[in-house]
Amino acid sequence: MNLSHSLLLGSCILCSFTLQATAHDNMNATLWYQSSAEFKASAIQSYQTAALQLPLALADKSWTALTNQTANYQQLPPAIIVDIDETILDNSPVAAQSVKLNAGFDPKLWDQWVAMATAKAVPGAVNFVNKAEASGVTVLYISNRECEKRVTSGDACPQKMDTLRNLRAVGIEKIDASQIWLKSEKPGWSSEKESRRVLAAQDFRVLMSIGDDFGDFLPDVKKNITPEQRSMLVDQYQNYWGTKWFVLANPTYGSWQTILKQPNSQYLQSVPSKQ
Repeated sequence: MNLSHSLLLGSCILCSFTLQATAHDNMNATLWYQSSAEFKASAIQSYQTAALQLPLALADKSWTALTNQTANYQQLPPAIIVDIDETILDNSPVAAQSVKLNAGFDPKLWDQWVAMATAKAVPGAVNFVNKAEASGVTVLYISNRECEKRVTSGDACPQKMDTLRNLRAVGIEKIDASQIWLKSEKPGWSSEKESRRVLAAQDFRVLMSIGDDFGDFLPDVKKNITPEQRSMLVDQYQNYWGTKWFVLANPTYGSWQTILKQPNSQYLQSVPSKQ
């Protein structure tokens, strides 16, 4: 190998190393979400499992998915609570755009995306929702999409109608604005969804909860908590998973990440070194 070849090889190795070192943190997660057969299969699996549980939940009047629904709910009409983003609608194009721009989350870009109302459906979601509604179950969409005025609109929450248009566009057959409960739409409706679950429990027997974040199922799990404590809660409610609670995989963002303290590498559990 001559000197020029050696320099070229060294340059290529250095270039490769630099690209790997500066790759966007969300690259692999977004690629998996958008391109893997595994993601599609796991989403369909979750919704088909939920569909199998639906007749059992409807028939058993004592069945409720809410830990705070403990009395006088048996005769209430049935409902299911679902999250929207990465549960019903796939917003991975926004994540992909951030990866390509080597940027973080951009609220302006996000709101533009919501206004477009062109998100595709998460695999399996629309069939399940339509089946639930056809069975007489009301689907409540409790989302942390935030109500916020736009310069171009006098509406206090244009995001609500944008979301309704998008849900209808992906094929959800029975839905109106009253079923969509967004963050900041009413006082007390924060990113903590418990107040909205409590409201749902007043009027409905909630059969199932479906989401992509631990906060879609339990309160006080999105801050001031450790991964170990969250893991213990998973075990505590073990009988809910796959029967009353259904979680969709989302490695691109969520409270699983925001609860971690820096440096994140401290949470890696590697092979023990030899003594």
